[in-house]
Amino acid sequence: MAANIITQEDLQNFKTELLDEIKNLFHFKTTEQKLWLRTSEVKELLKVSSGTLQNLRLNGTLTTSKVGGILYYNYKDIEDLLENSK
Repeated sequence: MAANIITQEDLQNFKTELLDEIKNLFHFKTTEQKLWLRTSEVKELLKVSSGTLQNLRLNGTLTTSKVGGILYYNYKDIEDLLENSK
């Protein structure tokens, strides 16, 4: 049985490749994000009830656009809300 020797350079290369693959996974997910979300998607994303989401709309925390009776929320507004509530 032959022994394989792993050098520090091998480990460094493995680390670099692994980090690149992880970055690509995150980049893939962010590019697929829709710009506009429906009410059900926002409720699931924020883990809130319909009433809470309605309160966020009424007090102006989240703005919506209404097209044909369907409310749409801008994903950027939701990101801003989450960032500002930290």
